[in-house]
Amino acid sequence: MLAWVGHWKGSIHMVNDRKVAVIGCGFVGSSSAFALMQSGLFTEMVLIDVDRNRAEGEALDIAHGVSFGSPMKIYAGDYSDVSDAAVIVVTAGAAQKPGETRLDLVNKNVAIFGSIIPQIRESGFNGILLIVSNPVDVLTYAAIKMSGLPERQVIGSGTVLDTARLKYMLGEHLSVDPRDVHAYIVGEHGDSEVAAWSSATVAGVPLNDYCELHGHFDHKAAEARIADDVKNSAYEIIEKKRATYYGIAMSVRRICTAIMRDEDTVLPVSSLMVGEYGLNDLCISVPTVIGRNGVVTRVPVALSDDENAEFQKSAAALKAIIDDAGLND
Repeated sequence: MLAWVGHWKGSIHMVNDRKVAVIGCGFVGSSSAFALMQSGLFTEMVLIDVDRNRAEGEALDIAHGVSFGSPMKIYAGDYSDVSDAAVIVVTAGAAQKPGETRLDLVNKNVAIFGSIIPQIRESGFNGILLIVSNPVDVLTYAAIKMSGLPERQVIGSGTVLDTARLKYMLGEHLSVDPRDVHAYIVGEHGDSEVAAWSSATVAGVPLNDYCELHGHFDHKAAEARIADDVKNSAYEIIEKKRATYYGIAMSVRRICTAIMRDEDTVLPVSSLMVGEYGLNDLCISVPTVIGRNGVVTRVPVALSDDENAEFQKSAAALKAIIDDAGLND
């Protein structure tokens, strides 16, 4: 389906609602492409990587399974191929190395974005830009600054995966379907993330009440243990298999589904704060209504005083990194 959309410069640009692009074909990019092929959301997918052979190999490998799913054209391309995409998923970036600081990684990946995002802008792209590369909150902010796109059209995967991990672990703890657990991780996708325990429910029942119904009374200890397990899950997986990619690939598919089906779904993505929670001029993850045009609105989820203090610390840490990286100059 082709839709006419107003371009950010004021011109008219055609968007192909059945086309997606994935930039970066490492573990996360290729797994995301595989998940998106299976989703049935798109009929065309272009893969782009600095290593053209890698992109071609991944495109061929995934395309060979198309007969088991829905018809789809999958190919390796370049930035001229993204102009009419409905969604671009950006997973490109350097991984953190031993002895490297987070700020080192920030500067390295901001530089990589400095070569990627302008090429997306110059193509005339006017769809939804989904940032997955880490540190995702800082790079989402960088992408807004570099792309010139309306802020609602630039989204970071944020704490969608962290929240999925929290729901899974609570489901295991309580022997209940994690789909019936409603709880969020907010803040930075990283070490300063915050579990919003005070607003958590299971099937509409406040979390602590539900726990007590099932014989769990030591709430603070359980919350601390589960929050630490969620925060450290990526480190554990990386230690055991060197990288995480399946969980984030499924998160990418979920976000793209919310966008392309115009679901108005609430997901804790990273987006630009414009006064919400008293924050401005930084990207951070909070529950957000997502639809076909990207961010619809952010949801003022209730936080306890302690949770809000931790959330504000998380925001301050992100703001300091943005300042140090010179992104708000």
